[in-house]
Amino acid sequence: MKFPSNLLVAGLALALGACSVQMNKPTTVESATPLAQADLNNGDFYEVHHEGRIYLFDDYATYQSFVEVDETAFRQTFIGAGPKGETLVFGLTGSDKKKAADQIASYNLYHGQLAPAADFYAELRAEGRIYVFDRYADLEQVRLTGEAPLRYTEIGTGPQGETVVYVLRDDNKKQKPAALQAAFKQRNGLM
Repeated sequence: MKFPSNLLVAGLALALGACSVQMNKPTTVESATPLAQADLNNGDFYEVHHEGRIYLFDDYATYQSFVEVDETAFRQTFIGAGPKGETLVFGLTGSDKKKAADQIASYNLYHGQLAPAADFYAELRAEGRIYVFDRYADLEQVRLTGEAPLRYTEIGTGPQGETVVYVLRDDNKKQKPAALQAAFKQRNGLM
């Protein structure tokens, strides 16, 4: 039986279309809708190193909940994506749980796609210590090296008796970090 050429082409196109699968292009920061100004949430950042994973938060309440129960209700996980092959776990709020990773402030801060606010504050918990920062670049350095070369340390003053390390720099190493201490105590209910 001979089919007309236009019918054959249409049938072939239909068959190929039914067999093809369209792959969704992964969302990247370039292809995603930029974070709205109200959604920046770049004023604070919290990081916990625990059992070979790095937990990252842009919301204090979610972070505190994790500190209490070692778990997050909502998260996005990236296995082996940490600086030393650790699993990265971005703890999410209920309003962030349906967003793509690149629409989450903590993800964008961690990957350098979102600049920290001028009045930035951060905590990093690792090995029984709480490191406190007022610059994101200092947090990145401590994350990579595991140590803060310039610091003001208070033993046993954390909420659960942890050692608190206030990370300093050349420009503030000669004064007590009173503003950073006050910010830490206020956030952690120690005032």
